[in-house]
Amino acid sequence: MKVTSILFVILLLIALWLILDFYFGRRNQISKLTKKEYPYWNSSLDFFAKGPDLFEDLFSELQKAKHHIHILFYIVKDDRISTEFLNLLKQKAREGVEIRLLLDWLGSHLIDKKTIQSLESEGILFSFSQRPKFPFLFYTLQARNHRKITVIDGKIGYIGGFNIGKEYIDLDPVLSPWRDYHLKIEGEGVTGLQKEFLMNWHHDSKEELLDQPSYFPTLPQGPCRHQLIPSKGAFLEDTYTSLIRKAEANITIGTPYFIPSRRLLHELSDALARGVSLTVLIPKTPDHPLVKEASYYFFRKLIRQGAVVYKFKNGFYHAKTLIIDDQVCDIGTTNFDLRSFFLNYEINCYIYDYDFIQKVRQVIQSDIRQSERMTLAELNQFNPIRSFKEWAAHLIILFL
Repeated sequence: MKVTSILFVILLLIALWLILDFYFGRRNQISKLTKKEYPYWNSSLDFFAKGPDLFEDLFSELQKAKHHIHILFYIVKDDRISTEFLNLLKQKAREGVEIRLLLDWLGSHLIDKKTIQSLESEGILFSFSQRPKFPFLFYTLQARNHRKITVIDGKIGYIGGFNIGKEYIDLDPVLSPWRDYHLKIEGEGVTGLQKEFLMNWHHDSKEELLDQPSYFPTLPQGPCRHQLIPSKGAFLEDTYTSLIRKAEANITIGTPYFIPSRRLLHELSDALARGVSLTVLIPKTPDHPLVKEASYYFFRKLIRQGAVVYKFKNGFYHAKTLIIDDQVCDIGTTNFDLRSFFLNYEINCYIYDYDFIQKVRQVIQSDIRQSERMTLAELNQFNPIRSFKEWAAHLIILFL
């Protein structure tokens, strides 16, 4: 009895510590933030939905780098494609190209000390991003750098949902083919990607480079109007709310995880009530426990109001996109979930170009043809195990 009481007190104290750590950690983070939006730029944009196509293009551009390569990823795995990627960076470093590689501490935990030493021995500058820190250890463990940014010579940039690993080039036996959306930017918009990388780099490595003109060459304009908006666990909900409120005809959401905030659920519900159509595309097969069950409550509500939800069944759907009325298309790193809205570092590109948006729509329509429609009947079917999972998911919904 005494041992049980002691264990109970210990568990209670741990729970209290986690709650206080998270509460004050988030409050500390929010107090330092201001909303940030880059100006509207005009650039040339290329769109990739298949990993092999993206990495063929990315590796080709890396091979041609002359001055510097700046790379930030959430995940770099320890496998064949990751080894090829890191070996290419070593090769470019030996050629005299400056290489800075910034990886999320948790997402890229498979990059071990030996690998880092081999990179640094070739002259590559390496840092982990978002290491957990006292006094808010639990909060900083949750707040991940989910961005994926590549900048080559200050002239070419990449942003989107792909990370580095075999599953992203369709070599995973369960999750292949992998469906994701990624952008290649050439022109003015690369300035924003460069600034965001260098600010992240300074935060984690303490090296200050934002005032160095060699990283900011004069860039040409391109045909596609767009805007980059970074976020750090705040203000993203405001951006999405504003976009959804402007919808007059249709809203299309592509996301691997659908866990909206109460506010965004309300905005989507209001949009349906005023006659706007809502289409949501998600994966049929989840890659994390409980994320599928966490979404069911929201889908029941929205489908009752007329929303159409598709489950991509030909592989895994990991794309992150939001399209409003063919007026704006968001492609970036943000999942439609609480973690992206309120915890992670994210960066999105909002594209205001009709022809480009139609290209994205064509890909989405192709993905929908490889999907099956979700129904209220399946969501309401009696299943006690699923009901328990839904209950459990909502207990930890912010951390899924």
